Amino acid sequence: MADGGAVRAAEAGRTTSFWKPGSQILWRYRENGAARIHIARPVTVVRDDHDLLAVWMAPGTECVKPVLADGTSVHAEPLETRYTKPRTVQRDRWFGTGVLKLARPGEPWSVWLFWEPGWLFKNWYVNLEEPLARWDGGVDSEDHFLDISVHPDRSWHWRDEDEFAQAQRDGLMDAAQAEQVRRAGRSAVEVIRSWGSPYSDGWQHWRPDPSWSVPLLPDDWDRTPAHMSS
Repeated sequence: MADGGAVRAAEAGRTTSFWKPGSQILWRYRENGAARIHIARPVTVVRDDHDLLAVWMAPGTECVKPVLADGTSVHAEPLETRYTKPRTVQRDRWFGTGVLKLARPGEPWSVWLFWEPGWLFKNWYVNLEEPLARWDGGVDSEDHFLDISVHPDRSWHWRDEDEFAQAQRDGLMDAAQAEQVRRAGRSAVEVIRSWGSPYSDGWQHWRPDPSWSVPLLPDDWDRTPAHMSS
């Protein structure tokens, strides 16, 4: 899905690929504790360099999401059994406004920007996760359940603490990993409190190029990368 025109740059003895703005790639998540991809979202590259990967997920994008084996929405299932019932995946579309996703290399979270209709900025959303692993068709990660909402008035609050606790009870995350996630969350909060990047960078005023098409979900959205790098 990469456009094949990626810029090649050597740094620290290794070769790193950067996608040009407008390239269409996949932003994917693995199942927790497993290798199977259960979330795949086609996105358009806004910026990609040694400091930041920024991508746009347009309204109406066809994605892959996890559901229970009977097709029930994961979030419709009571928390106590949400992570233990059998699952599958299904294709669906991202409705509502689009999402701008920002990730710094090696950082254990990404920051997403949400808008209300009419480009009224709503909030930033810190998604705690494995640092993104790059491959020729996009980036892969594993979600860590715990998240943070950040608001235009610089207030913030934790999100999904109940899911984070349930995931530990169900064995999807051991105590050591849970502590790593908490440390990552505390580091993310330090950035929020100091109003560092990306909150101070003005991304809420960004708008997508009107010439961009909505990326298509490829048939091989779950393919195994031949090579990955962080």
